[in-house]
Amino acid sequence: MPRKTVFIKASGDQYLNPKFREWLKPFTENSFVCISPGAGTQTNEEFIRRGWPVKPHGPLGRETETFEQRQVSRDIAEGNQATLQDWLADEGIFAVVEKPFLEIGTVLCPVNGDQMVENAYIGYDELYVITTPDRLDEKIKAFEHLPKVTVLAFPEKKSTDQNTPE
Repeated sequence: MPRKTVFIKASGDQYLNPKFREWLKPFTENSFVCISPGAGTQTNEEFIRRGWPVKPHGPLGRETETFEQRQVSRDIAEGNQATLQDWLADEGIFAVVEKPFLEIGTVLCPVNGDQMVENAYIGYDELYVITTPDRLDEKIKAFEHLPKVTVLAFPEKKSTDQNTPE
């Protein structure tokens, strides 16, 4: 019997959360898992540090003005990817980690993590969006048109909300 396929988009603010990591482990035992860690908050912080504008993001993600900005965004995403890969290896967990970037015709294209979920939707059996508690309602609404997507938040404190596992 083929293994179930699971795609997980984890906010850059959540992929290091111990509660997320604990929740993740059982999926990797019997499923093919692909995780795409975000990098939005870290990228915003770096743009501010460099004096670059942080503009509102549209549904497709961050629009950059220069190749250097795209490179910095990619470097941060690759750092998150490597951090998560190292943790998975240390824990003996097999999962593929995919950064939210495409190279189309040799052009570097940042992709909004939410868009990655939509891109993966047809190919995966289950899809999860892991977000922060303050963004939970917004994300649930954004994905309500996709029945295979489950949106969760992992707060540091216990909660009784059905979308915030303890």
